[in-house]
Amino acid sequence: MSGSRRRTAWLALALAVACGGEREPAADAARPAPVAANTRPAAELPPVRDVLLVTIDTLRADALGFAGNPRAATPALDRLAAGGRVYTAARAHNVMTLPSHANILTGRLPYQHGVRDNSGFVLPTGVPTLAELLGAAGFATAAVISAFPLDARFGLARGFELYDDRYPEGGQGSDFTPPERHGGEVVAAGLDWWRQNEGRRRFLWLHLFEPHAPYEPPAPFAERFAAEPYLGEVAAADAYLAPILEAVTADGGPTALVVVTSDHGEALGEHGETTHGLFAYEATLKVPLVVWADGLEPAVDDRPARHVDLLPTVLAAAGVETPAGLPGRSLLAASAGDEVTYFEALSASYNRGWAPLRGVVAGGHKLIALPLPELYDLAGDPGEERNLYDAERDRARRLGALLPAASAPGGGRAESSADEAAALRSLGYITGSAPLKPSYGPQDDPKRLVELDRQMHRFIDLYQRGRLAEAVELARGIVDRRPGMGVAHYYLAQALLEMGRAQEAAEVMLAAYRAGVATAPLVRQLGLTLAELGAAERAVELLSPLAGDRDPDLLNALGTVLAEAGRLAEAKSTIERVFAADPRNPGAHQGLALVALRRSDWPEAARQAELALELNPALPLAWNYLGAARYNLGRKRPAIEAWERSLALAPDNFDVLYNVGFIAAEVGDVRRARAALERFVAAAPARYADDVGKAEELLGRLPG
Repeated sequence: MSGSRRRTAWLALALAVACGGEREPAADAARPAPVAANTRPAAELPPVRDVLLVTIDTLRADALGFAGNPRAATPALDRLAAGGRVYTAARAHNVMTLPSHANILTGRLPYQHGVRDNSGFVLPTGVPTLAELLGAAGFATAAVISAFPLDARFGLARGFELYDDRYPEGGQGSDFTPPERHGGEVVAAGLDWWRQNEGRRRFLWLHLFEPHAPYEPPAPFAERFAAEPYLGEVAAADAYLAPILEAVTADGGPTALVVVTSDHGEALGEHGETTHGLFAYEATLKVPLVVWADGLEPAVDDRPARHVDLLPTVLAAAGVETPAGLPGRSLLAASAGDEVTYFEALSASYNRGWAPLRGVVAGGHKLIALPLPELYDLAGDPGEERNLYDAERDRARRLGALLPAASAPGGGRAESSADEAAALRSLGYITGSAPLKPSYGPQDDPKRLVELDRQMHRFIDLYQRGRLAEAVELARGIVDRRPGMGVAHYYLAQALLEMGRAQEAAEVMLAAYRAGVATAPLVRQLGLTLAELGAAERAVELLSPLAGDRDPDLLNALGTVLAEAGRLAEAKSTIERVFAADPRNPGAHQGLALVALRRSDWPEAARQAELALELNPALPLAWNYLGAARYNLGRKRPAIEAWERSLALAPDNFDVLYNVGFIAAEVGDVRRARAALERFVAAAPARYADDVGKAEELLGRLPG
């Protein structure tokens, strides 16, 4: 594509996006010429000065216009593909966000860098990242990410001068509000950094969470894709990316390399899977991949391409030496022979105790190693509907020999923190902890358990919609079917807590604890619940043995129960340990506010609560503590305002309702007092019996 043609195309695209519409690219513009089946032309390009890496979460390979989807509205990516190299046989190695991005950013396979799931793993410091390698070569480096699975705590921030992961952190343990941010905000922040660093060699990684579930596209895509909201979110992501693609690929600037891919696909019901993470069929394993650079011949390449190939590709294009011993190779260099693609899906094994899934793709065939093994001819059966394992045992054995022995799942996984578990639940991920077993049988094969998987996702949907009674009954059924699956007990307890049935939730958690199936998040929640029920010393005994240095949320929980037990000096020192690992932890400031309240240090309590709320304004406890501090400082109306902010986030906090009712009455706000007290009297559980009597007495004395 000539310079003038490229500029004109992008201008037309930008106008279309600005006007809220989408231009459908011409068929010949979206389809580069194919590369011959057995060749990959070497790219003789000068070293690029700039690199843009875009990862679009949960994007299927067939959800784009340039991939031949007639229903897609992806003009920005289609035009990029028309001027770049499109890899039609690109695959991930994982079907979960964190390990997949670790593969991309390290150029190593998951068992080589050690990150195998979305929780419980941190990238080891000895594994160099793409940002570190480019930074050492003089590149300015920045990342703007949009969702919790890529939080800096997991180790991917190393080497980035800016790692912008600003989204609400530190929510409630049962919070299902997704900690993510809008793709338009991500692109705007990235574009701002790009322009501020003009004149330097630049490496920018942008991560967009669209089209991850739940599929809720914005206007005008919600209306256009009412029947296919997933494609509506894909279209929205494309529109968000248009400005940065224009800026990076425009003529007149230094040479640039653009790489666009996804971390994995989305099942959308194929093979019975609702979203992703359970299986590794092509719907979730195949990914789109486009590589664009000034001077790179546009083409379609149908040779195998893998996520581990992206780091060598970027380094080669930038003229930076690639570390020795990596499993990948530059996609822009000529190569021969069929590469093996290793893949795995271990979440159900780590979190539920189900059989681990591993496999390889080689020579056009795919082996899935499970207790009930599978073999597919991908060319003749792209939908993976005909299992050839029994008919082609010899081929299956040859492929099985390609499975690296080192890839067997082992140790190295830490327990998820409470914050991690809550954040991942909000995104639909079912986290927990299950011990690895020495062997697995057909009863552990995820194919035999797919209906149970659907029930667990159904539980999340019911919980998110507030249909808690149904969620509780469904969770009880899951526990009955798989009593050794600790995460099911935890979810049942969370639903009961959300319904205000704290005593019953504590009994569920105590039963799991005594049966030896309690996860660390369950033990933490049990400690907090016991403290709420007046058994703070028992909670301290429960949590103290788990207080390791790694888990900031465990330290926060232990600090909270120590404060409830009146052990304030210990509580303060415990909570302050959080800042060594996470200086921006709002839960720690919230805990210190509680300690200050217990010490009657009202100014410090207000200060710590405000620090927590600056980091995350969606913390009902922090608003509650701020209200208490303000009241004791003589600021009664501002106290009521803080408590009402708390109630907006947690309407069933009866302590806060009680406070609002009595303090509103003190300041003469009869309407507000009556509304709060009537709600309190009508709904407060039995343990508030004495307070209900006082509220009824005050209601009887209120005028009107």
